[in-house]
Amino acid sequence: MENAQPSTLPDWLRHQAQRRPHAIALRHKRLGAWRALSWQDVATAVEQLAAGLGQRGFTAGDALLLVSHPREEALLLSLAAQWNGGVAIPLDPQLADDALRSVLTHLAPRFVFAEDDSQVDRLLAHEGLRVIDANPRDLTCHPHPAVTDYRALPARDEGRFASAAGPHDDAFAFVRLDADGQLVAQCFSHATLIQEAQQLVDTEKLTAGDEAFAARAFAAAAQARYLIAPWVLSGFRLNFPESLATRDNDRRELAPTLVAGTRETYARVAQLVDDRLPGAPSWRRRLISRALRRQGGPLARTLTWWLITGPLREVIGFSRTRAALVIGPPLDETTAALFAALRVDVRAWPDTGEWRRIEHPREAPARQRYGADDATKQPAY
Repeated sequence: MENAQPSTLPDWLRHQAQRRPHAIALRHKRLGAWRALSWQDVATAVEQLAAGLGQRGFTAGDALLLVSHPREEALLLSLAAQWNGGVAIPLDPQLADDALRSVLTHLAPRFVFAEDDSQVDRLLAHEGLRVIDANPRDLTCHPHPAVTDYRALPARDEGRFASAAGPHDDAFAFVRLDADGQLVAQCFSHATLIQEAQQLVDTEKLTAGDEAFAARAFAAAAQARYLIAPWVLSGFRLNFPESLATRDNDRRELAPTLVAGTRETYARVAQLVDDRLPGAPSWRRRLISRALRRQGGPLARTLTWWLITGPLREVIGFSRTRAALVIGPPLDETTAALFAALRVDVRAWPDTGEWRRIEHPREAPARQRYGADDATKQPAY
């Protein structure tokens, strides 16, 4: 009898670990070198982190805040929280202090992940938090008793700690302040994420052979919808840059086949292209201008490809890209024309949805849970 189809992100992670245990699942760059984790490595790490969280009192329905840019520790902890039946809530590390205070006051979490010392110190100013320190430089553990070093969190009892996640439990939640200064949230159940991810995988024909690049803000909902969920479904390789400052160079090294970004992302990359082209009088600039206007015969188009378009695609890391997604508003005309001239078909995917006000704990009639969205709905960031 065949096993039932996986119904949660942890279930899909376990499925990939069983199906392709030694295939590369995740790569991250540290000190200029790429480091790889197999699907078995990822599943084992997530299970051990989940066990460690459980030993420290993290249970089903709890929230784990992650104050971090894209990095593998934040992703693994997100899956670990979900493994325990909890919800991961990524936050922008550049969030202002007053906004962070509002988030902590309204959500009242007990567990928070911090990507560096400055974030640890910010969070320790708020009482009652258990802070998990990424400690990226592998220094001596922070002396505060409420701080746990990320490397000390895993419990080595893999293979027997069953996942508590349910299909209609929320996997991710995203929060922000609206125009009135009220805290609003948007939630994504496992079932919703899997449904949307399957649609993306089918439409874009994603396979385990694809490479994706996770340089967008970790606190953006599109990261969960268009990268993390499709990653565990299709089994492609997910890559994290060393930092936002190195993301363009890191993308060029990888030449990913899947790129997901906002119109601002593509506008920034288009500026890189423009910066690489010589001034208006040059023949290269004239060739690409003709391509932008869709002018020129077969010979001109061939010359443009070999002399201009192909090299430019390599410079911006799009030489192998076959699935270029813009999340939310479409590209402006200038940017769209440039990518069309580069023969990159950028396709738009939705990023709209309903934000709901979060009640203060003292106002809420019962403990805040994040499982209110029906699985058939498709909320977005």
